[in-house]
Amino acid sequence: MAVAAAGTVALGLALGGPSPSVGALSFVSPAMAQSSDASLDRAVAALRGISTMRADFTQTDRAGRSASGTMTLKRPGKIRFDYGKNADLLVVSNGRSLYMIDYEVNQVERWPIKNSPLGALLDPSRDVKQYGTLVPTGSPDVISVDVRDPKKPEFGRINLIFVRNANAPGGLQLTHWVALDAQNHRTTVRLANHRYGVSVPESTFDFRDPRRSSRRPG
Repeated sequence: MAVAAAGTVALGLALGGPSPSVGALSFVSPAMAQSSDASLDRAVAALRGISTMRADFTQTDRAGRSASGTMTLKRPGKIRFDYGKNADLLVVSNGRSLYMIDYEVNQVERWPIKNSPLGALLDPSRDVKQYGTLVPTGSPDVISVDVRDPKKPEFGRINLIFVRNANAPGGLQLTHWVALDAQNHRTTVRLANHRYGVSVPESTFDFRDPRRSSRRPG
């Protein structure tokens, strides 16, 4: 299944490193370093400012295969990637673990959030400030943050892209992220039609375990 095959890469599970080079910041003036710190703080504040969000997403892998659906986010640490009513794949985080449920083969895979670069989105207070590095973009309206743990490259790496938007929390809107694993499997996830402060019931992050039932999700 193409969607399932791309799911783990697109969502930042066990990735290996994106193309932007953090080495560009190795030699900077004090003024530039201060500006970089301020921009990183703004990006973290923008993520922390999201209480709930719903957006349309499109993920594209290195072979050009695409899948789309709706992403729902709720603090703290909850996210759902819904690929549509008739899809066999569902990706959900309950705040502790991230699950990929494949109803086609009745399989459930689980990852602790801390082991995923997507944790930078779900728990910015822990990941972005500690492991985030600002990447030069050449535009004052675009902020690019590279998030990785250099001591644990097997946990992966994710590049978050923000664009200035007065209507978004903190004045910055997360427009997309890029993930690249150790085998150079690059996947881009783009967001559109952001809706902030929407009502999101806790049941949004429940799922039917196919290992206990042969019924398809409703």
